[in-house]
Amino acid sequence: MLQLTFKAEDFFDLSDFEYREIFDGFSNVWEVLPHIKEFIKKVIKPNVKHIRRDVEVSRTTKLENGAILYKGCFLMDDEIEIKAGAVLEPGALIWGPAIICENAVLRQGAYIRGSVIVGKKSVVGHTTEMKNAIMICESKAGHFAYIGDSITGKVNLGAGTKLANFKITEEEIKINVNGEKIKTGLRKFGAILGDGVSTGCNSVMMPGTIIGKNSLVYPNTTVRGFIPKNSVIKLKQEIQTQEKR
Repeated sequence: MLQLTFKAEDFFDLSDFEYREIFDGFSNVWEVLPHIKEFIKKVIKPNVKHIRRDVEVSRTTKLENGAILYKGCFLMDDEIEIKAGAVLEPGALIWGPAIICENAVLRQGAYIRGSVIVGKKSVVGHTTEMKNAIMICESKAGHFAYIGDSITGKVNLGAGTKLANFKITEEEIKINVNGEKIKTGLRKFGAILGDGVSTGCNSVMMPGTIIGKNSLVYPNTTVRGFIPKNSVIKLKQEIQTQEKR
């Protein structure tokens, strides 16, 4: 049996992450995923109840800490904390429990579907959806991304990047490491993307993908299993051009 551990510190610089204690006691970083909701409920300090008016924010509001909630963003319940300098653009929608950290931005159409921490200076972009997920700090998902049951470090996700979190065969998700499979005990597990990872447009991380620091995923590439740090993952295609008739 393959004996490996994948600690959070192997993938992320946690020094500036306010909630780094969420990883305490876990040998493998993915083990935290079933505990995100309960952790947030323990540490959250909700601060939006006084501005909720029929769910949709009815006027642009500046919180005492400097966060800006533009008219037309949606706060679906009271278990939401929005920290100093954060910005919610019109059309952003949040289900709690959720924590939006300092200077994070939720752009128009961003969808936070509960049990989410958006780290400092992170961006959840247009029509990007997150659920049961953590962005550590300075994580960017600017356009059309899906981030489910996943953890991202200081990464940049190209438009259309999907972190798929559920096998269509409805099996337990196992991680492929050098031809051997590690059981996770999870039915839902998207991806772990270490600091410095960049993904090209329309790339897909299959359930249980783990990518080490400073790796590149080329556009239109489907990735699975464990990818060590400083890797380049390419999809080679043969493109044919012929005369139009």
